[in-house]
Amino acid sequence: MENLILNSSAESRLPILKNWLARIAGDHRLDLASLEPASSDASFRRYYRLNTATGTAIVMDAPPQQEDCRPFIHVTGLLAQAGLNVPAVLAQDLQQGFLLLTDLGEQTYYQAIKSGLDDTRLQQLYRDAIAALVRMQHASTQGLPHYDAQRLSQELAVFPEWYAQRHCQVQLDEAEQSVLNTAFAALIHDNTSQPGVLVHRDFHSPNLMVGLAAHNPGIIDYQDALVGALTYDIASLVMDARTTWEEPQQLDWAIRYWEAARAAGLPVPADFADFHRAYEWMGLQRNLRILGVFARLAYRDDKPHYLDHIPRVNAYVRQVAGRYSVFRPLIRLLDKLDGRQVTTGYTF
Repeated sequence: MENLILNSSAESRLPILKNWLARIAGDHRLDLASLEPASSDASFRRYYRLNTATGTAIVMDAPPQQEDCRPFIHVTGLLAQAGLNVPAVLAQDLQQGFLLLTDLGEQTYYQAIKSGLDDTRLQQLYRDAIAALVRMQHASTQGLPHYDAQRLSQELAVFPEWYAQRHCQVQLDEAEQSVLNTAFAALIHDNTSQPGVLVHRDFHSPNLMVGLAAHNPGIIDYQDALVGALTYDIASLVMDARTTWEEPQQLDWAIRYWEAARAAGLPVPADFADFHRAYEWMGLQRNLRILGVFARLAYRDDKPHYLDHIPRVNAYVRQVAGRYSVFRPLIRLLDKLDGRQVTTGYTF
């Protein structure tokens, strides 16, 4: 039902969007007849592409009752000032929730990977992404909210509610909830102890655009940026919720980032082992949250395709939790949620 409402809302807003484009068409030399859907995301935002006299442009439709374009515009300015390849805002109507943006291209990293890149090209794309990440972490954080303990805790609440109870159909008892609380507290303490930088929050293959070599990657979907842990975005990149990367590849890119970050003067640990543990724990927080978010998108918002990614994210969670003794009770709880074999003497 929720999805029907979303689709209905998009349809009802289309005539309003077209009227706005008609009013600005002359100034931006827009070909209104070429307007077509470009993409949508997990929010209420919808995107369209249309031709102009000089190429193509993107139209963002963000219903103001559910979305606010101002954070997108603000973060666009911060990232552009840092020399990153982000869309330029060509025209705006904040009251109606419309933006006209430059087009960074039609192919995301995710789409390029799915199409079958050779390894040489893949490695070059990710080296470009790592370079962009280091540059982004030097960007100003003026006016951005902080990724504090309260926000991290609120995010993790979706795991028991939507993953454990709704997806796995398990009602947690007091001991099991205590296991989660202990794991969450350890993660939040560690995450908030790290140096703070601008955090994209979804710096992974669907939000990186394949562009020209000198401007690769294009970066999108950054409106939720915060001031948060230095390791957050590299964890997003190497433990991609949409693309499976085996651990040797994760390590290769993480080491390249760590070396580039040190060379650029970012406050990463001097010992890679310390950095590795920090980004893994950050990734564990993120991926526990994602399990809950993907379950919520599937069951509440009628977007069942998000369930396809749950096994991958679950594997990332187990990769990290299985390595550290403090998370052994969490692994046992995950075994129960996932219906795995319970051994003799199995306790929390």
